[in-house]
Amino acid sequence: MNVIMLLKPKEMVKYIYENNTLRQGLEKMRVHSYTAIPVISEDGKYVGTVSEGDFLYYIVDKNTEGMKQQEKYYVRDIIRKDFNPAVKIDVEMNELLNRAMNQNFIPVTDDIGTFIGIVTRQDILRYFIEK
Repeated sequence: MNVIMLLKPKEMVKYIYENNTLRQGLEKMRVHSYTAIPVISEDGKYVGTVSEGDFLYYIVDKNTEGMKQQEKYYVRDIIRKDFNPAVKIDVEMNELLNRAMNQNFIPVTDDIGTFIGIVTRQDILRYFIEK
């Protein structure tokens, strides 16, 4: 099986940019009821994933009060490099399944690191149940 069969393309995925403010990132996550969201650079490269906890810990560590102060800080400042790494488009199904055991979604990139979409745990489960 090929990952393309399960891929939710970038056009269908909500994401934020690394140069968005914390406020912009939080607002987008709240509007879509997400607990984690992919982060990309302006040139479309996958940078990482941020979670609600990443925002919370950063806000507490910086002792920010109110939404206005969160406009001074950027999403790029809270990205954990080891959290939710992307897979390449030619990933083996075993690797995809292993990642899905620990992640709700797996970011997918092309050979040069450009974000092309995600594969969700739900889509993987649905595929195997229907098969």
